[in-house]
Amino acid sequence: MGRLTGRLAVVTGASRGIGYAVAKALASEGAHIIAIARPRSVGALEELDDDIRALGGEATLTPVDLTDYDAIDRLGAAIYERWGKLDILVGNAGLLGSLSPLGHLDIKEWNKVMAVNVTANWRLIRSLIRYCANPMPDGPCL
Repeated sequence: MGRLTGRLAVVTGASRGIGYAVAKALASEGAHIIAIARPRSVGALEELDDDIRALGGEATLTPVDLTDYDAIDRLGAAIYERWGKLDILVGNAGLLGSLSPLGHLDIKEWNKVMAVNVTANWRLIRSLIRYCANPMPDGPCL
């Protein structure tokens, strides 16, 4: 049994990079992973699921556009309805945007980057924190 057996972890940006690695690491310690990524990344989420199952773990794949704030708000209720708790939130999803001086970004690009990197994480915290009723032994919901 791993250190996180029986724990539930939400990982955003789980289809690649840091999110993929974090999801696998948490699963290797026994956490059930709710893997969130953009709907167009379903294939990569399925690869993650295969990797997690190969480790003996479990995942729930959740394609969500993090700029769909109503979907984020529904996510918390859906998690509570199915599992009754949340132990870990890894708000990893993010956009880099253009690599140019800040003053050169157009407003559309700025708004999209802020929507994913800032507002989506705020909405996730707002939606999910109330379900962190079963804190980790060393503190509240991580």
